[in-house]
Amino acid sequence: MGIALFSGMDGVMKSASLAVGAYSAFFLRSVIGFLIISPVWLWMKPEWPKIEALKIHCVRGSVVAVMGWSFFFSLTRLPLAEAIALSFIAPLIALYLAAAILGEKVRKKAITAALIGFAGVLIIVGGKIGQELMTKEATLGLLALLFSAFLYAWNLILQRQQALLASPLEVSTFQNGIVASLLLLASPFLLIIPDTLRSWIDIISGALLGVGAGLFLTWSYKRAEAQILVPIEYTGFLWAALLGWLMFNEDLTFSTIIGATFIISGCVLAAQKGKAS
Repeated sequence: MGIALFSGMDGVMKSASLAVGAYSAFFLRSVIGFLIISPVWLWMKPEWPKIEALKIHCVRGSVVAVMGWSFFFSLTRLPLAEAIALSFIAPLIALYLAAAILGEKVRKKAITAALIGFAGVLIIVGGKIGQELMTKEATLGLLALLFSAFLYAWNLILQRQQALLASPLEVSTFQNGIVASLLLLASPFLLIIPDTLRSWIDIISGALLGVGAGLFLTWSYKRAEAQILVPIEYTGFLWAALLGWLMFNEDLTFSTIIGATFIISGCVLAAQKGKAS
């Protein structure tokens, strides 16, 4: 469910980023997300986070601020097929970070599952890559996407560390608050206020979907190792295909069905014998 909500968020945030720029869309989404979730967290009368949790909140919030900005920036300058394919290097990187940072003993099964999932993504987008011409401007978008993918891999590990120390409500509150606070520094120079109802609907929808996704994912990362959950990131492509079929009448091709089979197989393999923490 968390990946499904994030997939929907990417769609509306790309629309908002094209309208007002990646910075403004991401900044306003973070502010609105904080205004949505923080009253709920405060209503629960929580204890203030301990130093260890605050450190993780600050580190992940900083990473997400840069990662999200660069990712939405790349989507405004890259053909969608290439962007989606390249962004899926993150789960592979995250497996090795899980070993280096979290001390997880990465099993061969987890590596195999990630590679199977990645193969499924390549099968789905393989017929599209190269058909959409890259412009000179797209080079900057490509660099931004690769940079974002490495940060996203680190973010997945931080998400596991954060989930073990804090509740989903606390994580969502501090992440949105820290991201909004950091991005606020650039607002005098970059902020563009949307002037259409459609842009506001996209940004508010992105905030709601982002908050919901964050709650689901924090809950799940508290209960399973990163290496078990990371391959499930590939299901984002399945949701993208489903949403395209339902909302935009896009055909589900044979390559999509075959690729989906690979992705689901990888996720099932990764989840086998997973133990709750």
